[in-house]
Amino acid sequence: MKKYDVIAIGSGSATNIVSTLLSSDPKLKIALIEKDEAGGICLTRGCIPSKMILYPAEIISTIKKAKSFGIDADIKNIDFTWIMEEMRKDIGEKSQSIEHSLTNSKHIDFYPEPARFVSDYTLQVGDEKIKGKKILLCTGSKPHVPPIKGLKDTGYLTSDTFLKLKKKPKSLIVVGGGYIAAEYGYFMAMMGTKVHIVGRNKRLVPDEEPEISQVLKKKLSDHMNIHTGYEVKKVGKKGNSKAVLAENKEGRKLKLKAEKILIATGRASNSDVLQPQNSGIETDDRGWIKVDKYLQTTKPNIWAMGDATGKHMFKHVANYESELVYKNAFGSNEKIPTDYHGVPHAIFTNPEIAGVGMGEEEARKKTEILVGRNSFTDTAKGQAMKADDCFVKVIVEKSTYRILGAHIIGPQASVLIQEIINLMYTKDMSPAPIFRGMHIHPALSEVVQRAFYNLHSH
Repeated sequence: MKKYDVIAIGSGSATNIVSTLLSSDPKLKIALIEKDEAGGICLTRGCIPSKMILYPAEIISTIKKAKSFGIDADIKNIDFTWIMEEMRKDIGEKSQSIEHSLTNSKHIDFYPEPARFVSDYTLQVGDEKIKGKKILLCTGSKPHVPPIKGLKDTGYLTSDTFLKLKKKPKSLIVVGGGYIAAEYGYFMAMMGTKVHIVGRNKRLVPDEEPEISQVLKKKLSDHMNIHTGYEVKKVGKKGNSKAVLAENKEGRKLKLKAEKILIATGRASNSDVLQPQNSGIETDDRGWIKVDKYLQTTKPNIWAMGDATGKHMFKHVANYESELVYKNAFGSNEKIPTDYHGVPHAIFTNPEIAGVGMGEEEARKKTEILVGRNSFTDTAKGQAMKADDCFVKVIVEKSTYRILGAHIIGPQASVLIQEIINLMYTKDMSPAPIFRGMHIHPALSEVVQRAFYNLHSH
């Protein structure tokens, strides 16, 4: 049995830790295990490939809107196959480069296959058993597939297999109403596919502020059919099409058919493969690995981070957690707890959505608050862009003026919100620099400044 100082499972943000360890002590014996393409979920089947294909959709949206600015522009052809192949080529080259680097490293033993715990600190990897003094569980997640009657026999796409499409489907039913459903539904609609989104929640993207969900549904409904509050009961084949039967709480039935079905109902744990319980690592009832505030599991010297914990499944969070795991597992005796007060996110539809911190309802339950809001069209740039219905909403604590949260729907939302995110990481979390800072006129950044000018109690 091979023994290692460190075993890292996953080649995403875990490589941040491995690289730092090797730069400080090249003599460490390290094993890195990856059962899928090298580079992790973000690079190979998540954030990066999805945004690569969403940008062409954004260009198409802009061209479609050109007429409202007195510009007569036509789209002669959309080469779906080229867009997908270009994305896969770029991602493939990056992944192969990482795999080559790991395979040829003099300091890392790379295992490109699944691993499972067989006993304390011991893993079965292929035909080998290996043991680690310290183990890093950066195992990611997988698409959640609900137990819908007939789904397996009918066939379906997930966010993983969607990226392997070579031919554009004429029609698509997206099951799910979260950010993956919204982004891929929007992409396919811009490509010219007839799209139906079927979400069980009454709101599209239900984790967003209610008024943001409402605006997004209104805007996307110009390009696709959105059915919220419906749960898919069964699917089947109908000729050359796939048929979906859904029902709402009032008993109203919805019957749809399309060439393809995309399941976008969230993410699930990989612990069924890893079997962490064999090393005394506890999981919750959904299989997510339990960690304390320092990201250590219930087993000493085994840490988990990123999607594996099921908490904040964003690459930027995994990168942040990788820094903490490095310091807590390999640094001084003083441990650093996690701090998730300002976790940002974005949805790259048109309009774009971005959020950070608490929503209004959550904040109101915890303290007295002030809420500020400003519409894009109340600024010169927003009006020039005809950014109707788009707005910025900010939430601060009434007594201290600490920024508690911010939510934006509109052009460049993911960029505009960064001004607020950065202030949430200062000692006072104060919006004072936004009040004092000179904002370019006329620029979209004024919409953020004016939202803070409009703070008042509701």
